[in-house]
Amino acid sequence: MATSILRFSNDDEISQAIETSRQTFKSGHTKPLKFRRHQLEQLWRLLDDNAELICDAIYKDLHKHKNETFLGELFPSKEEIHDALEHLDEWAKDEVVKPSLINKFGVTCLKRKEPKGSTLIIAPWNYPIFLTIGPLVGAIASGCTAIIKPSEVAPHSAKLMTDLFPRYLDNRAYIVINGGPQETTKLLESKWDHIFYTGNGAVAKIIMRAAAQHLTSLTLELGGKSPAIIDENTNMAIAAKRIAFGKTFNAGQVK
Repeated sequence: MATSILRFSNDDEISQAIETSRQTFKSGHTKPLKFRRHQLEQLWRLLDDNAELICDAIYKDLHKHKNETFLGELFPSKEEIHDALEHLDEWAKDEVVKPSLINKFGVTCLKRKEPKGSTLIIAPWNYPIFLTIGPLVGAIASGCTAIIKPSEVAPHSAKLMTDLFPRYLDNRAYIVINGGPQETTKLLESKWDHIFYTGNGAVAKIIMRAAAQHLTSLTLELGGKSPAIIDENTNMAIAAKRIAFGKTFNAGQVK
């Protein structure tokens, strides 16, 4: 299936991508810190080299102003990458832990950080770049492979990521799959080592039920209401400006 902008992945492509992701992880290809660092640097270059294309795609999807795209998509994405590059060695190194009484003598106990495996990232439409890049940074930094499913509701952004990711990232480890509910359901039939999902609570329940079949762990970032409480001591002029900013920023997608 396809839209006029975005071609959806078929069942064979989905199955092949899942198998490639699993085999790449099992080979140990993504585990070395040198590989992880290079992929994070490549992700930075992708954002740097294609900032104008990203702004254009997001404008076509959301009519978001270029300044908002830099502030709400590109800068936060780069901040995630910078943080991972700065702390990668620290996050990955072994930690000495205090042993229990039975192991106190002649034993050194370590906590070793091992990559979880093959991950699935299901991204939303309202921050189509940042909320795809953010989880992907975590997957790369932790030495995992990832299947990335951008939102079909932001088709220009999804198509751009489909075109750019293989040019900058290792396409054995990080693969874009496009589609709607049918393709997402197909993805969820498989066993994953971790699933990242950003979106609404109703869909999150469906994803959790699918994950539960395989005891798969999840990271969920779910939308909701964020009330603004104004008391009698509030400076109304300042409060009105701040509430209006929050209500209208990112094409009204910050509540």
